[in-house]
Amino acid sequence: CFLTLHQFLISCAIIVRGQPRGGPPPERQINLSNIRAGAMARRAAQGQPDTKDTPDEPWAFQAREFLRKKLIGKEVCFTVEIKIASGREYGMVYLGKDTTGENIAESLVTEGLATVRREGIRGNNPEQARLCEHEDQAKASKKGMWSEGSGTHTIRDIKYTIENPRNFVDSLHQKPINADGTETPEPFAAEAKFFTESRLLQRDVQIILESCPNQIILGTILHPNGNITELLLKEGFARCVDWSMAVYTQGAEKLRAAERSAKERKVRIWKDYVAPTANLDQKDRQFVAKVMQVVNADAMVVKLNSGEYKTIHLSSIRPPRIEGENKDKDKRFRPLYDIPYMFEAREFLRKKLIGKKVNVTVDYIRAATSAGEGTPAFPERTCATVTIGGINIAEALVSKGLATVIRYRQDDDQRSSHYDELLAAEARAIKNGKGLHSKKEVPIHRVADISGETQKAKQFLPFLQRAGRSEAVVEYVFSGSRLKLYMPKETCLITFLLAGIECPRSSRNMPGGMQVAEPFSDEAMLFTKELVLQREVEVEVESMDKAGNFIGWLHIEGVNLSVALVENALSKVHFTAERSAYYKTLVSAEEACRQRKEKIWANYEEKPVEEVVHLSEEKERVANYRPVYVTEITDTLHFYTQDVETGGQLESLMETMRAEIAAQPPVEGSYSARRGDNCIAKFADGEWYRARVEKVESPAKVHVFYIDYGNREVVSSTRLAAIPPAFSTRTLPAQATEYAFAFIQVPQDEDARADVVDCIVRDIHNTQCLLNVEYSGASCPHVTIQFADTKEDVGLGLVKEGLVMVDVRKEKHLQKMVTEYLNSQESAKSARLNIWRYGDFRADDADEFGYSR
Repeated sequence: CFLTLHQFLISCAIIVRGQPRGGPPPERQINLSNIRAGAMARRAAQGQPDTKDTPDEPWAFQAREFLRKKLIGKEVCFTVEIKIASGREYGMVYLGKDTTGENIAESLVTEGLATVRREGIRGNNPEQARLCEHEDQAKASKKGMWSEGSGTHTIRDIKYTIENPRNFVDSLHQKPINADGTETPEPFAAEAKFFTESRLLQRDVQIILESCPNQIILGTILHPNGNITELLLKEGFARCVDWSMAVYTQGAEKLRAAERSAKERKVRIWKDYVAPTANLDQKDRQFVAKVMQVVNADAMVVKLNSGEYKTIHLSSIRPPRIEGENKDKDKRFRPLYDIPYMFEAREFLRKKLIGKKVNVTVDYIRAATSAGEGTPAFPERTCATVTIGGINIAEALVSKGLATVIRYRQDDDQRSSHYDELLAAEARAIKNGKGLHSKKEVPIHRVADISGETQKAKQFLPFLQRAGRSEAVVEYVFSGSRLKLYMPKETCLITFLLAGIECPRSSRNMPGGMQVAEPFSDEAMLFTKELVLQREVEVEVESMDKAGNFIGWLHIEGVNLSVALVENALSKVHFTAERSAYYKTLVSAEEACRQRKEKIWANYEEKPVEEVVHLSEEKERVANYRPVYVTEITDTLHFYTQDVETGGQLESLMETMRAEIAAQPPVEGSYSARRGDNCIAKFADGEWYRARVEKVESPAKVHVFYIDYGNREVVSSTRLAAIPPAFSTRTLPAQATEYAFAFIQVPQDEDARADVVDCIVRDIHNTQCLLNVEYSGASCPHVTIQFADTKEDVGLGLVKEGLVMVDVRKEKHLQKMVTEYLNSQESAKSARLNIWRYGDFRADDADEFGYSR
């Protein structure tokens, strides 16, 4: 065999390989039997501070050099004497083609460069006996390690780093340097070369020139049987290089896919490869979750289907950061507002993701790091690719110049599974001068924080009170009823307390020690977080407390947060709610929870007052039907009515208003619509009606609500005008009142709900009916409505026809009505009408049909 030096771990082991036949020949390590030579120096493992450099053992380097000079490139013969369980082979090596040549082990021992293992000498082993004789002769001649002294002069003083490489190179410029040919080739280098040579050498190929960085030509070689680059990657002979992938025009994703295939099969250079997510179950690698909070601009808190919360970091991107130290030491540093483009990045993610379901694919788990000089400690982080509607959120963020892509070491596999797309997006952002890459002045956000600033709050209070409903974004939730709000129009931060309720208090530090949290305080805070955190809301400020905190009502998508907390038995009604318009709704919700003894009412005991108990038992349903005119029916089965008694006043006001407008027509396009403002709008019939602006998408798309009729429309601002003061809601309140049907469930299935709406529109739209309020709801009163002529109950008729299911109420005074509705439902079920045509589906798959039992 030809002997090839691969690596000398110790000086009594060599690696041999045979003649090449059809490919790179296999290698074989032979350990010399019965002798031991010193171990070579070894550098400490990188990244492991507990390990240290190991120096040469005396005479180890001389033994290695003796073998190198004698054997490298020479033909040798070897015999294997023993093979142990680990696969290591021990034997004798001879210089030449047979065993008559020089015995290498004997030569080492003769030169005093190795010792003989004398333990367990077998009498019938002549080779071992000869080695002992050679060792005795070396000792007598004081050769090598048997010479006088400790042998410290044979230990090399190895330096693994050079303090000034430039001076070192200049001092030896164009001078020959003696050095060993000890460079260790990378694993599979010979096989990779053989793989390429056997396919391309002296073959006709096509070359695509890709780029020429630093006078080096980069190209792609195409063979009729395929792309050699892809083949090398697929067979595990090569790995992708990030810097040149950017100029590859044949499809970088193909190269990544080829490399991924080799990794999955663990071939060649990937034989020890462990995927970053190898320890995760499939359900933990890919899942759907709901975004609850955006953290800065590269992370988010999501809620899994199990109800668990998890923080997800976007893979391979870095959010905006400030260069250098914060210059203004006196000012409190607020990263969200003080780091350029951090606010824009957070807002981009918030508006796109909050409350939405996203697809999460975990790319890697970044291990926790401890604090170092100038670097903070980081906990373990789950890094993933997050998509919504097929859009990669990280890529979108980078393409807008609101984040940058992290660069990695070539062997660092902990990166985004869409890393090349991120690099391409960053290149586009740089080319187009987007965001962080723009040469324009950076945006400045001067946000005043008046939380706890009593004097500033007093000055600001009248402005907020006059504004009515103001837009805000919930930045932080301290407890179920205490929040921090960002007011975009006013560009300020305020602390906001919910009015009208008494919410359980969380634990907090007090002068006398830690105050224990009240029962259900955590549940209340979680409820508020899930409903409003980082959402756009509307607030009505009524007053402020001594600490400079504003008190008022918060609305989100038509839901009053105070009412919602009371309805879910997470708050009690405070006496200050008595003077508000929401008092009746709050009291009704509280009473219902108290009766059910839910959550904070679990241990509630009614006071033993006989008179009150007697009256409550005797209480009967009050039927006080009044005439109304049904003007609008919504897709959600709510409807709007006008009181017949005040109908004449509305007609008179409208005639007078239209006459005044005809005399003094408004200037078209002069009105600037603002959300929440009352105005007048020209309807499709060409007449003007009173309206309220609900949303402004653009001057051409303004959403308005006709306050006297209950219908909605999207109009151009040219069809809007300021309402004359004489015809405002102070003169005559809005005439359209919203109601919902009592005792029935609104179908969630769109087709079933459309059938119900069609039926109601056919029966009562634009007709006079009789209406009676039965109980309060979260957004509007629930009522029964009768036909004016027959006095038949419209809701009961829907139940009889099998179009809806009954909503069973628990109030005692309503049980007679509930029983009547349930009996009608049973009749419809027996007759298999409409939703009951397939029988009673509620037992096992009610959710599938859009109903809940």
